[in-house]
Amino acid sequence: MFNSTIIITCACISMKLHKLDGYIQTVYLAEYKNKLLLLDGCSRADIPVLKRFITNTLQRPFNDLSLVIVTHMHPDHAGAAHKLRILTGCKIAAADVQGHWYNGFEGTLMHLTDLLLAKWVAKRMKKPRRNIWYSRKLNADYKLNDGDTLPNFPDWIALATQGHTDRDLSLHHLPSNRIYVADLMVKVKGRYIPPFPVFYPNRYRESLHKIINLKPESIILAHGGEVSPSEKELQYLLKKAPTIPKTHWRAVKSKLKEALKIPSLCVKE
Repeated sequence: MFNSTIIITCACISMKLHKLDGYIQTVYLAEYKNKLLLLDGCSRADIPVLKRFITNTLQRPFNDLSLVIVTHMHPDHAGAAHKLRILTGCKIAAADVQGHWYNGFEGTLMHLTDLLLAKWVAKRMKKPRRNIWYSRKLNADYKLNDGDTLPNFPDWIALATQGHTDRDLSLHHLPSNRIYVADLMVKVKGRYIPPFPVFYPNRYRESLHKIINLKPESIILAHGGEVSPSEKELQYLLKKAPTIPKTHWRAVKSKLKEALKIPSLCVKE
């Protein structure tokens, strides 16, 4: 496991941002004098790693974990949230969007599909098998809207950056002008590209422009670390942003149409 730390001090607020090697993504833990903030809900498989880091490396009680943000409902961003609340008494915050992402029969199928995809990614990364099961319905203590301050963490604000799903959040650390964007973009083979899936392409492009217009000092990725993309790289990302939804079901349908030689239809969001 790797660990690196950024120390940020300004105006009576001192914070260390720890970056840990998670199961299939990077885990970001913000450390303050009397509390800890987890920037995303991680995977269920990350709980032992996180606990060891807090209790052994930081020499702090596990229940110093005060707040967990769930940026969206995928297994490596929401999977540990409920269990961490049971273990530490922490609170959970998520986007103020009605309903559940994995709602109904189709939602149940999508939840199972996303779990299988996470296991596939872990296998490709040569990670050992772990239990990553989690509830498809999130019970958050706090609901966040665009521009809301994180509860008890006034140096962070939530940004609505939908597109990957209907409830994506990014987290802007105002003193350092760093933004954790979760899966808004990923870095693959040295290129910044959109994630898969993108359910709402129009919202996705708006979210990219929102982040770019804030001119952050750096952008923190769940898959790719802390980066500072050039203008050319950001333009490439915008060019690659889909104009129609790219989802599991559309990918399957596209393969079937290709196999059956059925012309595809462009359907706008």
